[in-house]
Amino acid sequence: MTASTPTSPAPQAQRSRLSLYLDLIRFNRPAGWLVLVWPTLVALWVASNGFPGWHLLIVFVLGTVLMRSAGCTINDIADRDFDRHVKRTTQRPITSGQISVKEAAMVGLVLTLVAFGLVLSTRWEAVAWSVPAVLFTILYPFTKRFFAMPQAFLGIAFNFGIVIAFAAVTGEVNATAWVLWLANMFLVLAYDTEYAMVDRDDDLKIGMKTSAITLGRFDVLAIMSFFALCWGLIAWVLAPYQLGWPFWLGMGVAAAQIVWHYTLIKDRTREGCFVAFSKSHWIGASIFAGVALGFALK
Repeated sequence: MTASTPTSPAPQAQRSRLSLYLDLIRFNRPAGWLVLVWPTLVALWVASNGFPGWHLLIVFVLGTVLMRSAGCTINDIADRDFDRHVKRTTQRPITSGQISVKEAAMVGLVLTLVAFGLVLSTRWEAVAWSVPAVLFTILYPFTKRFFAMPQAFLGIAFNFGIVIAFAAVTGEVNATAWVLWLANMFLVLAYDTEYAMVDRDDDLKIGMKTSAITLGRFDVLAIMSFFALCWGLIAWVLAPYQLGWPFWLGMGVAAAQIVWHYTLIKDRTREGCFVAFSKSHWIGASIFAGVALGFALK
């Protein structure tokens, strides 16, 4: 008990509000928004048949960062009591009492409104799709109380960027968009199950439901299957675009990373699973690089 005394609350009380807000939105952990932005940019490039223009690029990159940040505040408000019992989350600003629930809610509301303002500068179809996106973002944290695979619900929330991108460019969400949506659903299931494996012991104690707990001893097999399905769907739906060697090089680099992920998670260590999750955005980055360069050289 005495070991924790020197780190509590005195030094934390000296932190500025800005520092606490940045901690609240995970500003120092960009992996959380990078896993969102790469699939969204792939959708934006495919819908536009190449570079979508600076306006849409700025709207979707900033919008992704803002909504991920808002999602973090909502998640921490919903999980504030559970986070006290998880090693990794005990010192989050809301859980530790450094930011009140009301203050955090205001931060989340402002971020959401700014993101919504960005979408308003695009087509009305994109604006319409952004409404359910916000609702799913709000509902996701509460699914961990009753839904055996909350990561699937998270995938729905995360995937709205793909749908909104197509709506913003073309005014509709076509079959290609929905296949990319499904592919990214499998990607979310893969990397967020890796993340859930980090906290599995704590989550079992407090009664939280996660895919890592539901899948049990089949967790590693399921994760690798999710990765394979994601890769296969993207290869299948984008092959007709004839993006040449850059696309297939990007897909090859993504496949190599998937194999690397297996080496990290096969022993189910906290450290290995966390590294796998924190580096998972490079899979999306590799695929996007192949898509963007493929369109540029086409």
